[in-house]
Amino acid sequence: MANSGLQLLGYFLALGGWVGIIASTALPQWKQSSYAGDAIITAVGLYEGLWMSCASQSTGQVQCKLYDSLLALDGRLQAGTRALMVVAVLLGFVAMVLSVVGMKCTRVGDSNPIAKGRVAISGGALFLLAGECPASYPPGPCS
Repeated sequence: MANSGLQLLGYFLALGGWVGIIASTALPQWKQSSYAGDAIITAVGLYEGLWMSCASQSTGQVQCKLYDSLLALDGRLQAGTRALMVVAVLLGFVAMVLSVVGMKCTRVGDSNPIAKGRVAISGGALFLLAGECPASYPPGPCS
C-alpha cells in the first residue's frame, strides 16, 4: 500500500476534482452565445447552465433567471446531464468520507489494517466513478 504522503497527494488532487465538479454543476457557462447589435455598446453575452440562464451586457450588468419549469427544459439537459452531475457530487462526497477513513494517517479503524486498505481503495474507486459520471452521458449536437 502507498505511503501517507502519496495518499495525501492523491486525496487532495481528488478533492480538487470534486470541487471542480461542484463548480461546473453550479455555474451557468455551459452554453455561451453572443449578440452584437448595430453598435458595440449593445453587445450582449448569453449564458445557459443547468439551473439558470444569464445575460451579460457590455456595460458589465449581468441578469440571471432560474428556469421556470423543469419540464420546459431539453430532455438531455433535464434527465441526463443534471441527474449525472448531481450523482457525481454525491458520489464524490461519499468517496471523500471513505478516503479519509481509509488513509494511513487517520486513526479511524486503526485496529484492522486490511479493512482500512480496502476502505481506501473503495474510496478511490468511487472518486473514479464520480469523475466518470458526467462524461458517461453522450452530448448531442450543438444547437
